[in-house]
Amino acid sequence: MRTTKLLATAGLLGASALTALLGAGTAFAGSGDSGSSGDDKAPTEAGTSFRTAQEVKQGQQATAGASTGDYLYWSFPANSGQRPTVKATVKLPDSAARPSGATWRIDVYDGLRRRQSCMYGTQSRATAPDATSVGLSCTLRTVRAWSEQWANDPLPGTYYVRLTAATLTPSDQGLPVSAEVEVTSKDVGGSSAVDGSLAAPLVPGSTTKEAAAASDDGSDEENGSSTGQALATDEPEDGWSSGWWSDRWVWTAAGGILAALAGIGGYALTRGTGRPSRVPPGM
Repeated sequence: MRTTKLLATAGLLGASALTALLGAGTAFAGSGDSGSSGDDKAPTEAGTSFRTAQEVKQGQQATAGASTGDYLYWSFPANSGQRPTVKATVKLPDSAARPSGATWRIDVYDGLRRRQSCMYGTQSRATAPDATSVGLSCTLRTVRAWSEQWANDPLPGTYYVRLTAATLTPSDQGLPVSAEVEVTSKDVGGSSAVDGSLAAPLVPGSTTKEAAAASDDGSDEENGSSTGQALATDEPEDGWSSGWWSDRWVWTAAGGILAALAGIGGYALTRGTGRPSRVPPGM
């Protein structure tokens, strides 16, 4: 009876501690999510280069009107432990002016403008003759907190999305289309955690619109355009993660507690009830 009570008490304490650790780990990991705020408006246009890429938060759906042959750029932040998925939909014009045999493509680049490969998804797709829209997607590898300099691993920072028609006939150039882009992420957690962190996330320089406009030579303003748009410096609502935390800490602590409980239980089961009554004292 005593052994049963001891094991029951130990199991109850272990379950309580494990629940507390898992709850704390989930809350800590959730604090780094970069979901969009309800007050933020999604962009309704796209940039035409890396420098003019329109910032979009994860969870927002950005839209833009364009013409076939244009290069459309957006940027979004991705933190360590996240596995971003970029989805794009291109709505084609009516059948009378629909591009014939055009192939649409979506590419994702990191803060160093290195093209990132997709784990899975339809990165490029040719339009069918009767298609009214084209859907594309690209799921990146999990963003790592640290990597070797020679590696091409995705790292925390700004990512760029480029959408364009890869192949077009001359008669298809300039036809009106509309595009929708949405970025979501899956929080992978400690299964992909690494020991290390970046000194700073890979984001462009924190040039504001005013500073960039002031540094321009004015030639673009004379032509009625401006390249003084701010570089993409958006970041998650709760800031960039430091890189040292992952739910590995939770599972390591939980494993230690369970191992200690197993040791206590094994000792309680094997230590016996004391000296047998048939053994005389002094033996």
